[in-house]
Amino acid sequence: TLREIDPERDFDAWARAVADADTVRYLGTEPLDRAKAWRQMAMVMGHWQIRGFGFFSIIEKATGAWVGRTGPWNPEGWPGPEVGWLTSPDHLRQGFAREAAQASVNYAFNTLGWQRVIHVILDGNEASMATAESIGSRYLRTCEGLAGVTDGTIHIYGQENPKSGSTSGD
Repeated sequence: TLREIDPERDFDAWARAVADADTVRYLGTEPLDRAKAWRQMAMVMGHWQIRGFGFFSIIEKATGAWVGRTGPWNPEGWPGPEVGWLTSPDHLRQGFAREAAQASVNYAFNTLGWQRVIHVILDGNEASMATAESIGSRYLRTCEGLAGVTDGTIHIYGQENPKSGSTSGD
């Protein structure tokens, strides 16, 4: 299930996820303490106010557990409108990222009316590259650095809205 981020229900699991070095190593950040995790959650929620869209919490239907976050994202300086995802370390390799990312791409195309989406993936994040490909995105290009995130190599994957009739690339 994808739903609005709820700090009362989601924060403890969110904070545990972003405190995990393996979880955040491809987000361009060090592990976050609770205070920084709170500020990150507030920033992500604020994206909704500024852009009118943003990340959702991913909730496991069977247990109600917070699994991660996914959704449309386009902060200042970003290379384009993105659908991104993060899965908590307790829920890796169970198909949650793929299912949630596909639902988010569908939302971006069908509700927001986007013509294309990208996925910004830091070098070495093979799992996210595989997720991007599994939802129909393809490799578009490689760049060096992303303002405010990393000086390292990033790979951009993406796809066109199949309903747009566009054949242009990114």
